[in-house]
Amino acid sequence: MTTLSLPFEISFHPRSSFLQFQFQTKPQSITLRRRTNIVCAASEQPQQRRKQQNQPKKKESVADGEKGTDPVGFLTKRGIAHKAFSQFLRERHKSLKDLKDAILSRHMNLKEMASGFEILGMHRHPEHRVDYMEWAPGARYCALVGDFNGWSPTENCAREGHFGRDDYGYWFIILEDKLREGEEPDKLYFQQYNYVDDFDKGDSGVTIEEIFKKANDEYWEPGEDRYIKNRLEVPAKLYEQIFGPNGPQTWEELEDIPDAETRYKAWTAQNEPTPYDVIDSGKEYDIFNVIVDPEWHEKMRTKKPPIPYWFEIRKGRKAWLNKYIPGIPHGSKYRVYFNTSNGPLERVPAWATYVQPDAEGRQAFAIHWEPPPDQAYKWKNTSPKVPNSLRIYECHVGISGSEPKISSFNEFIEKVLPHIKEAGYNAIQLIGVVEHKDYFTVGYRVSEKFL
Repeated sequence: MTTLSLPFEISFHPRSSFLQFQFQTKPQSITLRRRTNIVCAASEQPQQRRKQQNQPKKKESVADGEKGTDPVGFLTKRGIAHKAFSQFLRERHKSLKDLKDAILSRHMNLKEMASGFEILGMHRHPEHRVDYMEWAPGARYCALVGDFNGWSPTENCAREGHFGRDDYGYWFIILEDKLREGEEPDKLYFQQYNYVDDFDKGDSGVTIEEIFKKANDEYWEPGEDRYIKNRLEVPAKLYEQIFGPNGPQTWEELEDIPDAETRYKAWTAQNEPTPYDVIDSGKEYDIFNVIVDPEWHEKMRTKKPPIPYWFEIRKGRKAWLNKYIPGIPHGSKYRVYFNTSNGPLERVPAWATYVQPDAEGRQAFAIHWEPPPDQAYKWKNTSPKVPNSLRIYECHVGISGSEPKISSFNEFIEKVLPHIKEAGYNAIQLIGVVEHKDYFTVGYRVSEKFL
């Protein structure tokens, strides 16, 4: 390697983007840009210079220039050039991606993860029970305590094994309704009750036999319910085909029955074979590939299940309360009880729909809300039509008035809402509805999760 020594000094000005050369013999300076490469031509061989001349010049992108500072390209994609916060922003972005990967490894998408309220918490099941599900992976024991069971941590607990807890930390508790004294269980295992309305179609006095007769007459076409009414018709015909009309009547008269292939050959010798005959070819029986009549198969596929007839036997809330004692009555106070490595804990369920504070200032409790029809809220007006284009007005009811006080909803409706409509808005966004600490936060610092 050939080197070349020149008597000059190289210096970088702290606020300049140029490179300065200072010669020692003669005060001369050469000004070049920082990205200019200085190469001695004598130190290069001719072949190397030809290769460099023939190679196409690469366009330097912003991402290549910042490769050492921003390896993931997060700042470059968003046009962020502030280097002081680059490391901080990259760490935050990496944490976001790691959290998203962890979520998508267990859920199909973010919408599915945000739909936990559909299964978690307290939900009424149509089979006369209330299901409660909670997520607590660090707990060793889970139970529901409340005034409905005397605040006992052993009365209503999760069962052992996978029926009470899975590998992901979800706990499952069932609160079954109990039959009242003197009442008998329902004859039909699929007997349904309307837990919201007092009366339903099943309270009209129509018997189950009448509903089934109506379903057979209206739902089934003539001849389709033939084997439902006469279940022994097929075995009797099969017996007659094998043994004849005067076949053996006792075990002693019964001789050795030939195998199926021999019987089929004897039958085809007397009758013509049909395209729907199922012949055992030695393969394993597959229930999904049974040969049937295509017309009958398509006809049965287009027929919908007789669900409307099931709804006609559904009874109302009063019939349910007369027959059963709810596992957890309406208005019951409850908490969820955990046994952890640090000891027992009682917490308000995260998925509770109604929470109230304690009168003595102690821990709050959840309230099971399953009201009768006279206490349930009923919508008075129909939902308005959704406009093609929304004009949203953000409003805070408490500070909407001109007087130095907390305005009410009635004052907002009478004084403020007409002006919003006249201004051309067709939708409002209410903020600060939940109880909050102070008004300078405009309701974004919630003090409790109860109204």
